[in-house]
Amino acid sequence: MTTFLSIIWLNTLSLLLVVISIILTKSSGLEVSDLFFHPLFYPQPNVAFLTRTFQLLCCVPVIVCAFSYGLLKTFNPPNSEKEFILASAIVTGGFMLNEIYRIHIYLVGMGISKLGVSLFYALVLFSYGWFFRRQLKSTPYGLLLAGVGLLFFAIAVDSQHLKNKITSSLLEGVPKLFSEINIVFYYWCVCKYSVEKSLSRIIKA
Repeated sequence: MTTFLSIIWLNTLSLLLVVISIILTKSSGLEVSDLFFHPLFYPQPNVAFLTRTFQLLCCVPVIVCAFSYGLLKTFNPPNSEKEFILASAIVTGGFMLNEIYRIHIYLVGMGISKLGVSLFYALVLFSYGWFFRRQLKSTPYGLLLAGVGLLFFAIAVDSQHLKNKITSSLLEGVPKLFSEINIVFYYWCVCKYSVEKSLSRIIKA
């Protein structure tokens, strides 16, 4: 129940901050789509603000999982989830690199179709879920599924190439941002629980 309420509060607060960002952007004479520009250097701090926020959020699961894996490896508890944590660090790290360096765009430029690139990433994600399905079942995996679902929704909107720039930016950018917010919270909860469980075993021993 506590985790569920935390999810509600987190998403509500994030939505409030997004609305405030949109209002401030409109009041400064810019378009809402400017919030989702690619993060180049702009004189206005709110241009590409939500894109930069998304990219910073992409770094959090990698750091949290890598740090937690280091702790679990040091503790070396029996039946630990450190392999799952390590794999999570690698998968989220790959996603972070893709989003920051736009690797999927380079792959398309090399002649690989968008469908092929999407299928490759979907295969990686499916393999991760399949190999660690037991570990995932013991976690609040619904939060992770919600995050991944929002991400695929954003990708589907992007593939439609909507003519209205504002509508396209909101339908793609906002779900993508909330996708990463929920994924960050998921891995934070998983790593926190794993480390606390290992520490309690050491203390009892």
